[in-house]
Amino acid sequence: MKKQLRTSVRVVALAIASFTLITACGSSSSSDTTVAVDTTVAVEAPQRIVSLSATATEMLYAIGAGKQVIAVDEYSNYPADAVALGTKLNAFEPNIEAIAAYTPDLVIISNDMASVTERLNALDIKVWVGAAPATIDDAYAQITQLGAATGHSDEASQLVTSMKDGISTAIDGVKAPAGTTYFYELDNTYYSVTSKTFIGSLLSSLGLTNIADGVEAGNDYPQLNAEALIKANPGIIFLADTKCCAQTAATVAARPGWSSIAAVKNNAVIELDDDISSRWGPRIVDLVKQFADAVKALK
Repeated sequence: MKKQLRTSVRVVALAIASFTLITACGSSSSSDTTVAVDTTVAVEAPQRIVSLSATATEMLYAIGAGKQVIAVDEYSNYPADAVALGTKLNAFEPNIEAIAAYTPDLVIISNDMASVTERLNALDIKVWVGAAPATIDDAYAQITQLGAATGHSDEASQLVTSMKDGISTAIDGVKAPAGTTYFYELDNTYYSVTSKTFIGSLLSSLGLTNIADGVEAGNDYPQLNAEALIKANPGIIFLADTKCCAQTAATVAARPGWSSIAAVKNNAVIELDDDISSRWGPRIVDLVKQFADAVKALK
């Protein structure tokens, strides 16, 4: 039951985050560092950052702002320096008093479901909101914004360039055979993503066709059923639930009727790292490499 609750919360959070408007409030002055691309927060280069976004935590450390981070949420499990902080704040149900106790000069969140911005602004604490991106360029923009907000613009620019180079190298010349379909599994109740999502856009760039497209009009995180999945017969299955739900190529093959699916028969069930596949930080490059390798391995 607890596992089901965690995965349901995870899927809902992904869906909500993708539609969250990136907004934040703060005062500004000519001496402030200002982020102005879809986000408005103005502070002097912060020295006491609290991150309630696992993605933002990875970005902060990757651009050299890790020493400015004093606390993170329970899902910020990378890099090791973030874990070493020993803090496990609740990102889904933020405790404003617990956050304020760290006396932060900047709090970073990935969505504002609990009116965190308004409540922290009332305590004169600035907030930066970085919602789930729709495209890879949106992810790059967030890194650039965080660089400007933390006084690490040069490092952020270097990181973006490195990521672009890594992804370009990974997908160079890689294109799936015409008509190759895939199923992207968010959890073991068959929630998925459409091509309109960030993950879906990455897979589309490799020439793959998403069987979840059009399943539920207006919902980019639809839930499929086993019968429809078996009938769709995807050529590749990507498992983004190896940690949350202990799913593997073997557990998929053992599902009733799934042994007839092309992806299962051709050993094209790809086990992803849940954390990397649900974040849009520096390790996107690793995810794209895994996608590209899966396409190259198709027979």
